[in-house]
Amino acid sequence: MPDPRLLRAFVAIVDAGGFTQAAARLNVTQSTISQQLARLEEAVGQSLIDRAARPVMPSPAGERLLGHARRILALQEEARRLLADPAGVTAIRIGMAEDIVTAPMMALFARFAARRREVRLDVASGLSRDLARRYRDGEFDIVVLKEAEPGPGSRASFPEPLAWFESVDSVGDWPDPLPLVTFPAGGLYRDAMFARAEREGLGWYVAFSGSSLHNVLVAVEAGLGVSLLPVNAARGRRLRRHAGLGSEPAMVTTVYVAEPVGPVSGLADGMIAVLSARAHAGGGDGPQDGPPA
Repeated sequence: MPDPRLLRAFVAIVDAGGFTQAAARLNVTQSTISQQLARLEEAVGQSLIDRAARPVMPSPAGERLLGHARRILALQEEARRLLADPAGVTAIRIGMAEDIVTAPMMALFARFAARRREVRLDVASGLSRDLARRYRDGEFDIVVLKEAEPGPGSRASFPEPLAWFESVDSVGDWPDPLPLVTFPAGGLYRDAMFARAEREGLGWYVAFSGSSLHNVLVAVEAGLGVSLLPVNAARGRRLRRHAGLGSEPAMVTTVYVAEPVGPVSGLADGMIAVLSARAHAGGGDGPQDGPPA
């Protein structure tokens, strides 16, 4: 592709109708304009300007090139403006347990993004154990985990009430062995479910394993089995507490932040405020025993 500076000189000569006027338009000397046109003509192997015409006119080859030259220069200017805009050039990487990706959290992200256009929010959700490993490996700037207790370096933590749930449409007693709806191996609640069933001396089997919180919730609503779930996640679903197993000791939702100051830290403070409001609004309430009124 010809040097855009040479194309700009060619277009300026045509638009201005002469070398002197083009030089003034580009704020260069006439000799510079002439040299740039000569280099362009040498590169394409054809004369591009009818120098005998007054005002000067493009040659037949110049007429063919002119439209393309204008488009190339317009694209170059568009690219320059695009790269001059810092929007989205800096990433803040966030890992969150799936049920933390709520409307209030997204509203916080929207407000932050409106104030800091240079920042792009890269959000990933998944199992807490996987997220914790990725945070340790440096993949996240902020991570929100579910865990038994806060670990070293936690920024804030909030209680996460847990309970056993079944579908509101379930009737009669569950069969023996008890069907369980779980997360995949490595899921935090899965191990707690198995341990509780063993302590109670229950026969059990995994009837359904879902890789996302949504899949697990829908499976329990459909009556595939019972599951141990965060009370907040069960709110508003067609679920009720399983009378035979009831509650479990609360886990915690913990926030870890890689940077103590700066935009990452400021966003983490906002996320902590959202989680605090969630914890105070939820408390220990949620779907209770029996069908809804």
